[in-house]
Amino acid sequence: MQQTGVNKIDLCGLNAEEIRDLIGSSGFEYHHAVELAGILYKKGGRGMEKSSRIPKRLKEFINDDWQTGIQTPMANETSVDGTIKYLFGNTDGNLFETVFIPDEKRNTVCVSTQSGCRMGCSFCLTGKYGFYGNLSAGDIVNQVISIPSATKVTHVVFMGMGEPLDNLDNVLKACNIITAEWGLSISPRNVTVSSVGITPAVEEFLKRSKCNLTLSLYSPFADERFRVIPAERKYPAREVISVMKNYPLERKRRLSIAYVMIGGVNDTNRHLDELITILKGTGIRVNLLPYHHVRDDMNRPSPDDKMMFFKHNLVVSGISASVRRSRGADIFAACGLLASQLNKRQIL
Repeated sequence: MQQTGVNKIDLCGLNAEEIRDLIGSSGFEYHHAVELAGILYKKGGRGMEKSSRIPKRLKEFINDDWQTGIQTPMANETSVDGTIKYLFGNTDGNLFETVFIPDEKRNTVCVSTQSGCRMGCSFCLTGKYGFYGNLSAGDIVNQVISIPSATKVTHVVFMGMGEPLDNLDNVLKACNIITAEWGLSISPRNVTVSSVGITPAVEEFLKRSKCNLTLSLYSPFADERFRVIPAERKYPAREVISVMKNYPLERKRRLSIAYVMIGGVNDTNRHLDELITILKGTGIRVNLLPYHHVRDDMNRPSPDDKMMFFKHNLVVSGISASVRRSRGADIFAACGLLASQLNKRQIL
């Protein structure tokens, strides 16, 4: 629960039960809390003053002691493909970026969970920005409800700045708000959390959330993965995959692998064969993503035909697979590029 310098409580980030606890001592009931939460999360707080379902006395109480806590973006940039990147800042003075990806059948918001990241993955530029702190559940949800296209959002992916499972409690709370009927009412099967794999947090997330989970793999070989993803030493990918494989899934919940393909590095037949070996029969899906080359980088993305070759062989081996196209790379909004242009000395 976040309190501002003028001693007003921010509503954004509170669940219906927490709102009820705040108003209950003044005689208001749970259904009032649900009404408040619905207006806050579905309408961005707009229309609260005019709502006939909220008693006048409660409106006065809100004006005296509460504020929505919704923060609009500080800046934005639009890609040639229509992707929009937003820059946010919170009351702690931390910066973070959010991406809105419009498409014909779905509109996705890619949210950040931390300002920077401390996982140290060498292929991800976000980690080079440094780590400045976890984002609150309110900071996370605000990234969805404060953008101009908020009412059009159909999917939310936790694939922005930071390692979501390194901020587990706030991520779980944000997932709850996003999927709850009194919240954004987005189906859990349309919400995906991506992680490099922190085994205890993976187990906890699977138990406490109905949302999808994606493991960022990079390589099926432990020695190669460790050189790029340091978390491999403490939390081996095969251990995480075993947890995912053995977890009883509810209908339509998806567990998947994100495999960023780098030409001549992790796209050989040896890598393909090992991927098939460790994933066959698990029911885990594979999303093949192109590597995003940046200046002074020797690595290059795998060619399209190699990515399609991987997909074909995975599918004929009984492993569901898809090739994901890149969006927003020209504005550094694609996977692994967020925060790459942020100035660490920027002050809110």
